[in-house]
Amino acid sequence: MDGLLLDTEDIYTLCNNIILRECNRPDLPWNIKAQLQGRPGPEAGEIFHAWAQLPIPRAEYIRKNAELQRKHFPSAQPLPGVPDLLKTLKELGVHLALATSSHTANFKLKTSHLEGLFSCFPEQQRVLGDDTRIPPGKGKPAPDIYLLALETINSGLRDKGEKEIKREECLVFEDSVPGVEAGRRAGMRVVWCPHPQLLKEYKGREKEVLAGLANGGKDEGVKEVMEEAAVGGEGKGRGWPGRRDDGWAELMRSLEDFPYNRYGIDDA
Repeated sequence: MDGLLLDTEDIYTLCNNIILRECNRPDLPWNIKAQLQGRPGPEAGEIFHAWAQLPIPRAEYIRKNAELQRKHFPSAQPLPGVPDLLKTLKELGVHLALATSSHTANFKLKTSHLEGLFSCFPEQQRVLGDDTRIPPGKGKPAPDIYLLALETINSGLRDKGEKEIKREECLVFEDSVPGVEAGRRAGMRVVWCPHPQLLKEYKGREKEVLAGLANGGKDEGVKEVMEEAAVGGEGKGRGWPGRRDDGWAELMRSLEDFPYNRYGIDDA
């Protein structure tokens, strides 16, 4: 959601830089911000503080940051192409689920003034970062959040006696590198639509990102999945990390003029 549907990544940067400057620290660089994007708050916090080395207690940073976010998040706006994309997908009857690392309080701050935009995501098909169904330590780049999002859709389909959706039939929209990896590890196709500065940070490594390999396989469970895919096991052809140029992920610089037909969606 952040940096994909809404312009909130720039708001996160603004809030952090205000505090950093108050503490006579440099602005947040993109090589660090890239590691924060898409990850659950506690994990992102550890990465940020290890770099920032702020001269204030962490509790004070959290208080200041929360105050700034309460001030600025309600001004969040949709990114170019997003309103038309969501409207079209809803009108075409495409099943939609939201999977975001934002916890409930921040989600409300960012979206309460945009209820129309988010109405395409039924309440039961929204998976937020503090959802207790996601095990501790299993946020992005682990695939759990996307597998759970799919289950929220399939649960409703089962109740209606309709055919369930397979994970290889899903399309994940992501802006973050950990999020792309999460989608690939979930066995789903991925559209990567990154912030221009993030794209600069990964110049020359785009194929690595799209394959779900940019994290280097450091997170729990990744090595086993990659090995399975490499020997032609369950992951073969199903979007698991490890294969560049396999057609399971695509880079898009904007969600404007989305190519529906390329993904088997007839918008005629």
